[in-house]
Amino acid sequence: MTAIEAPHCLAVEDVLKHFSVTAEQGLTSAQVEEQRAKYGPNALAEQKKKSLLELVIEQFEDTLVRILLASAMVSFLLAFFDEASQEEGLKAYVEPFVILTILVLNAIVGVWQESKAEKALDALKKLAPDCAFVLRNGNWATIDAEDLVPGDILEVKVGDKVPADARTLKLKTTTIKIEQSQLTGESQSVAKEVDALNMKTQKDCVIQEKSNLLFSSTTVSNGACVACVVATGMST
Repeated sequence: MTAIEAPHCLAVEDVLKHFSVTAEQGLTSAQVEEQRAKYGPNALAEQKKKSLLELVIEQFEDTLVRILLASAMVSFLLAFFDEASQEEGLKAYVEPFVILTILVLNAIVGVWQESKAEKALDALKKLAPDCAFVLRNGNWATIDAEDLVPGDILEVKVGDKVPADARTLKLKTTTIKIEQSQLTGESQSVAKEVDALNMKTQKDCVIQEKSNLLFSSTTVSNGACVACVVATGMST
């Protein structure tokens, strides 16, 4: 569930207004509970790991794959019972063999991709920070990152991992740079700013262009800023 649409195109005042929060007080305890009930914890969902057999079976659940499998079986039976085909020997079984080979290779690739996706999710969980420095009820405090909710006002500084997707509100240093190569592949840290982007031309822009958003699990390589959480958990 999206807490706010295109926060990178909204002014700071509009982002704060959307969450009924101020940069001086932060969320109240009641607001935090309301947001947590609505959006859940700031954590990636735990998924039951599938066995190798389950992954293999999944590859044959596609309708097209089942049609090809049925075609291979029909072709094999025709070749087995047809007298003319029996005279041809193994050549009569080339067609069903080719189809089965393609299906097996497709299953192998599918299982490999599923396994890779699970490993990537596990890697993301390891990158997630354990705590966050947030403003609630007018007081700054360190809390578990899992307890963050959309609308929380947080502060990050050099060396910190960003605990959730957040919209910059105010720079506490001249500049702030973020290492986000795991998301974009950029070799250098990226400077972030506060100004809103153009809603008409940049609403659906790529991550690299969202210069006022901090992304979950990226690292602050230089500077410090105050930001408002705009997405948590599986919405990041």
